[in-house]
Amino acid sequence: MLDIFIIGAGPIGLACGLAAQKAGLSFVIVDKGCLVNSLYNYPATMTFFSTSEKLEIGNIPFVSNNVKPTRAEALEYYRRVTTSNHLPVQLFEEVKGMAHGADGYTINTSKATYQARYIIIATGFYDVAVDLNVPGEQLPKVKHYYKDPHYYALQKVLVVGASNSSVDVALETYRKGAEVTMVVRDNEISSRVKYWVRPDIINRIKEGTIKAYFNSSVVAIREYEVDIQTPDGIVTIPNDFVMAMTGYKPNFTFLKRLGIQLSADEKLLPQYNPLTMETTNLPGVYLAGVVCGGMDTHLWFIENSRIHAEMIIADMLKKENVEVQI
Repeated sequence: MLDIFIIGAGPIGLACGLAAQKAGLSFVIVDKGCLVNSLYNYPATMTFFSTSEKLEIGNIPFVSNNVKPTRAEALEYYRRVTTSNHLPVQLFEEVKGMAHGADGYTINTSKATYQARYIIIATGFYDVAVDLNVPGEQLPKVKHYYKDPHYYALQKVLVVGASNSSVDVALETYRKGAEVTMVVRDNEISSRVKYWVRPDIINRIKEGTIKAYFNSSVVAIREYEVDIQTPDGIVTIPNDFVMAMTGYKPNFTFLKRLGIQLSADEKLLPQYNPLTMETTNLPGVYLAGVVCGGMDTHLWFIENSRIHAEMIIADMLKKENVEVQI
């Protein structure tokens, strides 16, 4: 029997593994996708808002060529952390369910059955996109994920949203020759947009090279056009691609299947002890990272949730009457 079964091989799942390793606990880290799967699915040209030291885990230095590290540098860092520390990681293995027994938990995956006394859920939030819920959203031209701007060269691109991802898509596709229109439900570009990028998008909108409809929303999508509800009424524009950068959310279906208790309101906050990160209704099951915030995915990042790893392992050791030295 393992001491710990960790679900999620993202930065926080890996941080939990490092903390468990330091404490001398046996564990395995399982992920349904690739190593740091969410980061892998970020745009290829993405630059982090955080500096490299804030993305470090396990006190292992992250050296970047620039003040703000890139996606490629982060992928290399977390891969090297995993391999150099010989973390037991099982990839492309999906957790199907778990059952609580007298000695801990039995976990069934797509490849095997495990037994562990404790479980850590660090599944992030990037796998499930927030839908527009409008007619035509199912069309192939509607994308909730974005990799590279070249694909959209010389096309009419509609970008939905005004967050960091929306602004990056708008600026990058515009600079590859796309005709870009933004639809923003608020009256301005979000104040959370990276401070060195926000003036750029505001100036492009002011000069008219990127068209923006504020206080507006997409109401229908068709193969070659889109309807936008604006303060002045419905506007129909020609369109080749819709980039719905509407955000992402934790896999609540998965959390419910595991038995995690969620709040009854629209935030769907998982219920846990903030001092130990142990779930309220499942003894020995802990939450770590972005998944703790429910729909408020902006509350937790790598830099402020990596401490969850030490909090969780400390509580486990306390339960085992082991002196905490992590």
